[in-house]
Amino acid sequence: MKPTAKPGIIEHDPYLEPFEKDIDLRLALYSKKRRELLGNGRSLKAFSNGYNYFGFHRTRSGWVYREWAPAAEAMYLTGDFNGWNAEDCPMTRLENGVFEIELKGKNALRVGQRVQAIVINSGRVLRRIPLYATRVVQDPVTYLWCAEIEDTFEKFDWTDDGFTPSQTPFIYECHIGMSGEEGKVSSYAEFKDNVLPRIKDLGYNTIQIMAVMEHPYYGSFGYQVSNFFAASSRYGESKGLKELINKAHEMGIAVLLDVVHSHAVNNTNEGLNEFDGTVYQFFHEGERGNHSAWGTKLFNYGKNEVLHFLLSNLKYWMEVFHFDGFRFDGVTSMLYHDHGLGSAFSGYDMYFSMNTDTEAVTYLQLANELIHEINPNALTVAEDMSGMPGMCVPIKDGGIGFDFRLSMGVPDLWIKMLKEYKDEDWDMLKLWYELTTRRVNEKNIGYAESHDQALVGDKTIMFRLCDADMYTGMSRLFDSNAVVDRGIALHKMIRLITAALAGEGYLNFMGNEFGHPEWIDFPREGNGWSYHYCRRQWSLVDNGDLRYKGLNEFDKAMITLLKQGDFLNVEPNNKWVHQEDKIIIFTKGDMVFIFNFNPARSFEGYFVPVDVKGKYKVVLSSDDAAFEGFSRVDNSTEYETFTTPIGWEGFKCYLPSRTAIVLKKI
Repeated sequence: MKPTAKPGIIEHDPYLEPFEKDIDLRLALYSKKRRELLGNGRSLKAFSNGYNYFGFHRTRSGWVYREWAPAAEAMYLTGDFNGWNAEDCPMTRLENGVFEIELKGKNALRVGQRVQAIVINSGRVLRRIPLYATRVVQDPVTYLWCAEIEDTFEKFDWTDDGFTPSQTPFIYECHIGMSGEEGKVSSYAEFKDNVLPRIKDLGYNTIQIMAVMEHPYYGSFGYQVSNFFAASSRYGESKGLKELINKAHEMGIAVLLDVVHSHAVNNTNEGLNEFDGTVYQFFHEGERGNHSAWGTKLFNYGKNEVLHFLLSNLKYWMEVFHFDGFRFDGVTSMLYHDHGLGSAFSGYDMYFSMNTDTEAVTYLQLANELIHEINPNALTVAEDMSGMPGMCVPIKDGGIGFDFRLSMGVPDLWIKMLKEYKDEDWDMLKLWYELTTRRVNEKNIGYAESHDQALVGDKTIMFRLCDADMYTGMSRLFDSNAVVDRGIALHKMIRLITAALAGEGYLNFMGNEFGHPEWIDFPREGNGWSYHYCRRQWSLVDNGDLRYKGLNEFDKAMITLLKQGDFLNVEPNNKWVHQEDKIIIFTKGDMVFIFNFNPARSFEGYFVPVDVKGKYKVVLSSDDAAFEGFSRVDNSTEYETFTTPIGWEGFKCYLPSRTAIVLKKI
């Protein structure tokens, strides 16, 4: 018998050899579910069309509304179109738990009218929001949520034909509602007009939008979704989101949706929970259906109707709104029955055990296949802190099929270093290891901080570095502040070394590029429902008398430099890490990066090893006056290499304390 070839994932990672049967099982379960859903010859793209059938649709004679509610004994449609009469519009039960009603006349329903579904289950009369509602609004008087008729499928004049996202993403993570400076919820239009130009100017080629899928609690940051097909009405109409995405594409910026398929809000009046009167319509029964830490409901990924709903949801956002891909939230929670809570993931056996939710793994494989079938250039990013092997390996090789995973350990590293160690005690070897160690042949998104580090209960890097001194020490009109000087210097160095080493892509959260001085705190009872901390103070970076502008200019210069060629995908070489000096030096291509983290010592004539002999010139110095530094680096000097007696090639140069320098071969 001819031996079966090992899955490709094992060829790249020999430590997976003892788990070959588990990888084979992963592939077998995926193939089995795929056949179960598609039969022979059908594509996932053709399968994932729920939104074209269910929900509200115009017909030649009026409107049709369809719903899947298998446990419902009867259903009705009600709304302001019929005076909210609960029994006036009974729906017809079709096969497989589908209900349907046709409303005759072009004006039987009008855009802007509000509707709800009435579900009868075991004698109970349940008011529900249609599952495929594309717009859901909250009544300002009663605070009740209901669906609003919106012709989402009406023709939109897209001008982005042929747009292709960069495969080396520089991601600007953002939240529409808190993107303005006024104390209010900002709109899609305001973001398009006011924030997109800033992102373009900084050089980011991708935006990742949070909190788009409708959620009843604003303070959940969009992570407790109620209505999966509705773009949040807080920011305006769906057309506004389409205009935002179209404009971003015109600017050469890809748009990723922060998609939440890991759980759903527990609410019954607003969300999926007990839509037809049962928990098991979408979720697991009992404790398996409840997330103990989040208080939310957990999908049953083994149920074909649930897969149809979720896969259709992905296709909807791509086809109707032209999203270029997704950042999948809470992947760790999906992968394990204990949701990764309290797990150290110290050994490979923890990835392949009874704790692994193989149904969720199969769903993620199907999701990635579908997304790339719709758009081969789409980008998918996994938020997984467990380090699951094969996350970003092709499905055919035994992987899960994502393009990137977030380097989630890097922000934790920076927080730990800043909180627990004096500058002179920073461990350069550990820093290098944490920034460069990742799974072979799997791409990462490096980041020093995201929205997680900006929320109340945590601090951004800049706020952690400077704290209260930011309120008094950021002016350029007064004497410099030692705390702020340190903070500005380290803020630039941390961002540059993270961007250069921690991944094949890079991410920044809105405002952190200029060291936004305060945390994010959504309006809530505890703060008097204030928007004071739920906004971005762009006036700080626009004020030339404040030092925020220098941080912003450095971020712009850094992104511009790192976007050259395919730099982030080049392996670092010629590593020099000196623990006592607090120096890290490495080369990438024809550039050499030098980081002097020493808080007190500058070095005269420090030897810098390089790959290729020749002349080198400074192309970026964090110490430039334009970046709020002290101009201790002479950018005009050309450094010519020489060969040392032991055969090293390099040059000598001056390395000021707390400074990063990048030189390029000329």
